[in-house]
Amino acid sequence: MCGASSAQLSPAFYANTCPNVSTIVRGVVEKARENDARIGAKLIRLHFHDRFVNGCDASLLLDDANGKDSEKNAQSNLSTYGYAVIDDIKIALENACPDIVSCAHIGALASQILVSLDGGPTWEVQLGRRDSRMANINGTGASRKPRETLCAHTFGSARRIVFSHRLYNFSGTGKPDPRLDPKYLRSLRGRCPDENSSFLNELDPTTPNGFDNNYFTNLKRNSGLLQTDQELFSTPVAETVAIVERFAENQSDFFESFGKSMIKMGNIKTLTGSNGEIRLNCRKVN
Repeated sequence: MCGASSAQLSPAFYANTCPNVSTIVRGVVEKARENDARIGAKLIRLHFHDRFVNGCDASLLLDDANGKDSEKNAQSNLSTYGYAVIDDIKIALENACPDIVSCAHIGALASQILVSLDGGPTWEVQLGRRDSRMANINGTGASRKPRETLCAHTFGSARRIVFSHRLYNFSGTGKPDPRLDPKYLRSLRGRCPDENSSFLNELDPTTPNGFDNNYFTNLKRNSGLLQTDQELFSTPVAETVAIVERFAENQSDFFESFGKSMIKMGNIKTLTGSNGEIRLNCRKVN
């Protein structure tokens, strides 16, 4: 955490300069959601991947430029989507409040609004961040994404490549992952009959587009799609087992904790004051 910079953040940061910022963002994402039920999962994932490089600074949104590689080129970011919606939000904000709202805030506000629209909690987004002038592709990598972000897997989908090893040849055994519920395994194999097939599978087979605590009840039934998710409950003596039990029993507890974690993560390495800039186009520096 960076206490000095986070102290400058406030939910009311744009109260005088762009008072309708949340309304404008909501208008764009509601329209996007009409055309894509998975846009909430896509944008919160994009938001997470931006946060855990240099903090919430919109560095992930930058395209290749001046011989510098975009973070989008990193292996862990090749499956991030929703950039066009970010562009649409930025255009709308520039029309209403030119040179005021950072791209870093677009992801934060859009994620909060979409999680709420999909049935999840709401929280006060801390505003006042500025945008980075550089990307950091060397700072990307799956190992830098903490497990705590995985509970957002209550909605969205995953590519076959990230879970196929659990269906047919787990750890080189020629057998499936023994932790997979047999009924769930049969269902996945039915949709993915051979190791060469390709498709997207819902992370939560019960409420795939809803934000709720079914993620945790699925883990208790050994029906977590991703190995990294299932390990939160199936790893012997793991501290996360108690957390899974707790959130599976109490959705309100999960929602409250999720909102608090989003605020805390948003305070990581923030650019404020004269640091960074307010990009006019989220894909390039000014």
